Amino acid sequence: MGASKYTKGCTGWLIVLVVAALVVTAAVVAIRKKTHHAEVLPVPGPPGAITQKYAEALSVALQFFQVQKSGKLVNNKITWRGDSALDDGKEEGVDLSKGMYDAGDHMKFGFPMAFTATVLSWSILEYGDQMKAAKHLNPALDALQWITDYLINAHPSDDVLIVQVGDPDVDHKCWDRPEEMTEKRPVTKINKKTPGTEVAAETAAAMAAASMVFKTVNATYSDLLLQHAQKLFTFADTYRGSYSVSIPQVQKFYNSTGYLDELLWAASWLYHATGDQTYLSYVTVQNGNAFADWGRPTWFSWDDKRAGTQVLLSRVHFFGSKESSNAEQKGLQMYRKTAEAVMCGLLPDSPTATKSRTDGGLIWIDQWNSLQHPVAASFLAVVYSDYMLTSRTSEMHCNGETFSPLDLRKFAMAQADYILGDNPMKMSYLVGYGSNYPQQVHHRGASIPANANTGCKGWQWLKSPNPNPNVATGALVGGPFQNDSFIDLRNNSMQSEPSTYSSASLVGLLSGLVTTSSVAQSFT
Repeated sequence: MGASKYTKGCTGWLIVLVVAALVVTAAVVAIRKKTHHAEVLPVPGPPGAITQKYAEALSVALQFFQVQKSGKLVNNKITWRGDSALDDGKEEGVDLSKGMYDAGDHMKFGFPMAFTATVLSWSILEYGDQMKAAKHLNPALDALQWITDYLINAHPSDDVLIVQVGDPDVDHKCWDRPEEMTEKRPVTKINKKTPGTEVAAETAAAMAAASMVFKTVNATYSDLLLQHAQKLFTFADTYRGSYSVSIPQVQKFYNSTGYLDELLWAASWLYHATGDQTYLSYVTVQNGNAFADWGRPTWFSWDDKRAGTQVLLSRVHFFGSKESSNAEQKGLQMYRKTAEAVMCGLLPDSPTATKSRTDGGLIWIDQWNSLQHPVAASFLAVVYSDYMLTSRTSEMHCNGETFSPLDLRKFAMAQADYILGDNPMKMSYLVGYGSNYPQQVHHRGASIPANANTGCKGWQWLKSPNPNPNVATGALVGGPFQNDSFIDLRNNSMQSEPSTYSSASLVGLLSGLVTTSSVAQSFT
């Protein structure tokens, strides 16, 4: 009996121990499942080793800005491009010959062009040292100044901004080289009676951001940009109204869904450029709750700046603002929380991950220019990751699960690698990178031989089954369909047309990935 009791007791304790072990194991597994790379990663410090793949891609991507230049070209390295649009702005008594053509056409749309300049500036401010280490900083600075020179001239007086050169209806009835354009190129402008808050504010953001880029390069030019930025912001905020309402013709091309986001975006950049606390109060205390849509993640684009503003103001929260009040700090915290929600939506293993992805893993939001959203989102992800690293923030939280800066960087790398050829089509969507990239890019200048004299009616080159005679090096084409397929046809503008604003985001993304380094805790 005694032996029997002992055996039963031992068995009972054994069962208890096994159950306890199972409980502990389950808890450990659960914790591991909820924690992704939560180790504290070292602050990168100065630029590290260059990743050649991204360095080569960055070199290629920057060349597209040379392809898109308007005006009298200086040190032109694109053999099939020449001077063009030298009389732009002449009827208004201003020189608008510079700037860049928007996409495959010959329009100068001020709204996306200014956004291109803002994102290029942000990329240089965050990753200029990394660009320099990879020997690609000067082309980025050159591209930026080619746009800001244009923007300065497009703002001839405090309350007037030229927002478009060319008539899109007329322009799109031609298939010609920019060097041979004969069609009329009227200017479109906004003023007190015909307001356009979003484009005025975006242009203010571009000039404020660029003023910081050029501060140590050319102080006089930097000051001029900042003066324009401040006046344009005052104009945008004082005479509120959408340019899509004031100028209904723009609705077919770059229709704005609202201007509140641009006001916050511009004020955020002006705060960074000036240190003036009134701009911080504007985006936090005065207008944050009403304008920012806190708590709701959105996609960063030429039309919607909310996610970009949230990440940009997270920088202030990560690194501190010396004179901010409690109310301003509370607003900054809300921006950072929303930025974190944006990041959580991007990470594929997050409980709140967006399901808007292709089977190949690409973020996919829209069939038109499908790459613009994953590229812009990935740029924000690598920036936010570096804010975390530099501030020694080891983790962020997504509905009970934790993720690290490394998780964000891996996401950004995966999107970049997809674009560069690691996709079901095995195609690089960056023209000129790799051995297999689109041959029939929807781009007028690239599609017509440099010695052809087509006039306005060079349609045979649009319809030609042959590859483009000129390579639009650096063009990021529209991108794949949701099933990861791509049809390389010149007439397929939905997939094969590039844009300068997508190129700006790609330059930012590649600059963040080309090596590692700490980001500057202040732009000034």
